[in-house]
Amino acid sequence: MNDDFRRQLDGYALTTARILYHRPDHPWLLQTYVWQEYDLCPKFPGLQKFLDFWTRSLEGVLHSVEVAHSGLIKPAEVRAIGTELRLH
Repeated sequence: MNDDFRRQLDGYALTTARILYHRPDHPWLLQTYVWQEYDLCPKFPGLQKFLDFWTRSLEGVLHSVEVAHSGLIKPAEVRAIGTELRLH
């Protein structure tokens, strides 16, 4: 059993964060960084740890962070109801 599968059993799910930040050499210019890892919704401890590292160690000032996670967004559930409808 690999570590990712174990984490999923513990409630973790794939989390994707789109991070916009100001470039250090051109502060008026925004650049995108995509972070993806298994994390826990709604507190996202892994993402928080990464963002803390970013603010401490990197020069690019954060502008915004958008998060996608199956606990926040998931596809609609479809179920068969045993009825057929016809349109003429």
